[in-house]
Amino acid sequence: MKRLENKVALITGGSSGIGFETARKMAEEGAVVYITGRREQALQKAVSQLGSNAHYVCADVAVKQDMLRVCEVIQSKEKKLDILFANAGIGRYIKLEELTEEEIDRTLDTNVKGTIFTVQAMLPILSEGASVILNTSITAELGLPDFSLYAASKAAVRSFIHSWTTDLKDRRIRVNAISPGIIPTAAATGELGRSPEEEQELQKWRKSLTPVGRMGSVEDIANAVIFLASDESSFVTGVELTVDGGMSAVFANRLSLEKKV
Repeated sequence: MKRLENKVALITGGSSGIGFETARKMAEEGAVVYITGRREQALQKAVSQLGSNAHYVCADVAVKQDMLRVCEVIQSKEKKLDILFANAGIGRYIKLEELTEEEIDRTLDTNVKGTIFTVQAMLPILSEGASVILNTSITAELGLPDFSLYAASKAAVRSFIHSWTTDLKDRRIRVNAISPGIIPTAAATGELGRSPEEEQELQKWRKSLTPVGRMGSVEDIANAVIFLASDESSFVTGVELTVDGGMSAVFANRLSLEKKV
């Protein structure tokens, strides 16, 4: 039997990167998978690659009404939700003195409010014993230069793990988080404003900081999410699982002092 057989899963930000790879693995493991995102064309392309067990709903996590509509769609078709991966998030390097109110609102609306709206909207259909997985980041604790807004937003998301574990314990809903290291994705490179050449140079430097001797991949993160989504982690809740090849544990102080990030 496949690890996620007869499970229904929702992944926000599921059309690319970590979200897409996780959706692919969940579908392979037998789950019916729903993905959301803001770009319908990208969602259509993703679902066509994921197969018949995948569906999409075009929605913005920062808009509560959108997420309520996602809940209605899943409820009408599946009646329940067993796995929720609140993955959608945005961020870019920006100096403290250059932060604008618009930039602050944009980041916090997606990363913090969006996570709240996602989980809140799905509460009526989350099954007893469901798995809720949030996406945090090692940047929440590293003190990287020019990344304070994103880091703060992920620190806020991290705090939800503990409170929501308590809030949802009567329904035996497990709440955990995955904390990725610096994972190279097309979206990250573009959003952070670096050219492919600059990103390639930085990847060589990051590799030198990682005890396992290689860069992480979206597959590494997806594998960890599958574990948290499956019954294999039935005794795991209130945990932030760091998947960064040891980078944050060994080189946190060095990272904060380096010019490159």
